[in-house]
Amino acid sequence: MNVNHINAVCRATKSIMSSHFGIDISPNKPTAGQGIIPSDDVSVVLGVHGELSGQIICTLDIETAKKIIGTMMGGMTIEAIDDIGWSAIQEFGNWVAGSTATELSKEDCIIDVTPPVVNDGPSTYRSTKKFISVPMDSSIGKIQVHISLSEMQKA
Repeated sequence: MNVNHINAVCRATKSIMSSHFGIDISPNKPTAGQGIIPSDDVSVVLGVHGELSGQIICTLDIETAKKIIGTMMGGMTIEAIDDIGWSAIQEFGNWVAGSTATELSKEDCIIDVTPPVVNDGPSTYRSTKKFISVPMDSSIGKIQVHISLSEMQKA
């Protein structure tokens, strides 16, 4: 994996948290893995294709998800996630996807991102591909971004 691509995904996530939520987010030390991808209570899975192929998975605990939803809904306190809340989490994924595509275009890399799939509940994701996990801390909680991107062979 290209470090510029990993950094572009991290910049995109930071940008969304700052511009849409007014929240600073700090990336911590990334780890590399293969096999089991760690998950939390809520996951947003984005497929990537184009000049890169792979997945980006954002995972967060339920309280962080509620705070993201509440912020998206004008500062409401969210007690439980309903259909509108799940739609908001999916839209959060769309924002990360769009921002990622923009950041990667600055690296002369054009991608398309699939519509996000949202997973409710802790999961075990497995991959035969290598991935980089970047934990990020913010005032509303931790977000983990798991990135597995490989360059497509040009014809």
